[in-house]
Amino acid sequence: MGKMDQIHPAVFRFGDASEAAGSQAGHSFPFGLGESGLHEVCESRFGDLAALSGFVLATAQLRSGAIAWIGQRVLSSEHGTLMMAGQASLRRDCRHILSIRTQTLSHSLWALEEVICSAAVGAVIAELEQPDFTASRRLLLASERYGVPVILLLPFRAEGATAATARWRVQPEPSSFNRFDPHAPGNARWCAQLERSRMAPDQVGRRFYVELDHETLSLRMVSGMATHAPASRPKRKDKGNSETIRATG
Repeated sequence: MGKMDQIHPAVFRFGDASEAAGSQAGHSFPFGLGESGLHEVCESRFGDLAALSGFVLATAQLRSGAIAWIGQRVLSSEHGTLMMAGQASLRRDCRHILSIRTQTLSHSLWALEEVICSAAVGAVIAELEQPDFTASRRLLLASERYGVPVILLLPFRAEGATAATARWRVQPEPSSFNRFDPHAPGNARWCAQLERSRMAPDQVGRRFYVELDHETLSLRMVSGMATHAPASRPKRKDKGNSETIRATG
């Protein structure tokens, strides 16, 4: 993560009335993500799964209760698993994350339905290959029946129609400016593009830039993000030359 512009963030938070004004039926960003329904969050390119994990963990703060995290082995072998230190920085109580590992997509879908129907967790997050329309329909119905939001973390190759409430395409962005140390990274930032939505079809295609608020451990919308690379620093001119360096030994 690198340096961004020095414009102050924290312009809109989730559910801000000014943001809701432009969407249908009063729905505002993040359009139910982490609150209700079945949402698909896809990589923008290979290797973005770690960024997706941070994004959805921060989003899941909107729900109380434990989180069930289901990981299909093929994706875990490619991208690794959640680190406790990372969870602690994004979740108020990372002890309330139940980790489940599965071998195949069918095993993952079975575990998803069982966890949802148990009604013992506040949300379910699953890293898996893209389910077909029928499987996604079953997950959506279970989510709506038991009131448990479901977030699917999918690889970049995910495409096609499903029954999901919405589909997001997320990528990491350079961090915010660190006012205490200009050489250090600031708050983590993401770009989330809404590819499909039943709640806010008028917002499809829109990109939302958000960052992590470390004080509240939640996401907030950001305005004024730089769209270009920061200018390079001018080279420092050393006084004197190599022939005038003082001998020290």
